[in-house]
Amino acid sequence: MPSGELLVDLDVFQGPFDLLVTLILREEIDLWEVSVSRIIADYVVRLADSFEFDLEATSHFVVLVASLLELKSRLLLDLDAAGEEDGIDPAAAGEELLASLVRYAQFSNAARGIAARWEEHSGRLYRQASLPTRFRCVQAGSERLPAQSLASALKPLLREPPLPDASHITDMAATLLRELRRLRSVLQLKGELSFFAVAPRDRLEKAITFFALLELHNRGEVRLQQPRAFADIRVVPVAGAAR
Repeated sequence: MPSGELLVDLDVFQGPFDLLVTLILREEIDLWEVSVSRIIADYVVRLADSFEFDLEATSHFVVLVASLLELKSRLLLDLDAAGEEDGIDPAAAGEELLASLVRYAQFSNAARGIAARWEEHSGRLYRQASLPTRFRCVQAGSERLPAQSLASALKPLLREPPLPDASHITDMAATLLRELRRLRSVLQLKGELSFFAVAPRDRLEKAITFFALLELHNRGEVRLQQPRAFADIRVVPVAGAAR
């Protein structure tokens, strides 16, 4: 039996049990004048007379009754055991009871939603049998195809794929080894040189020329002189250096 359909008959109130709880929370009815044990006895008697047991409705009733008992117990502790020292406040207890009821309502609504989804989709059955044989293979027709048809079908598979387009890739005209040889030849002819005079215009080839000069410097074949940052680099050969 839903708690909303449970009618209570007390000295201070007559009507649905849910409405009684609401009036208690609003402090329109004094909880001292409500006999919770009598409400429980009436519910048990009516539950015994009914032939169906609603777990959700009974759970809702138990939550409400337990909350009322907790609230009344705190009121008793407040009177008998110096409640201010224990931190027991009837107003706070009422707010906690209201928050518990709201949480219960949220979970109850979620449970009803899940139950409705289950009732809607539980009747669906998924196919467990394998696909029939007549659908797994295609029956060949009575017409026979010539051998040339098979060759025509395999011809696209035997065709060589087109070569990828590499026109966007820059072809390097200089390598480090070739640049070393070129710089050594220029040094033998002119004795010394500058970086700006021998470096190509292309940025990548200019970087290779710079790396070649550093390699010559590391080997002790030349000395690099630069008066200031970003200025031209003067390359002077070292006398007697092995090449």
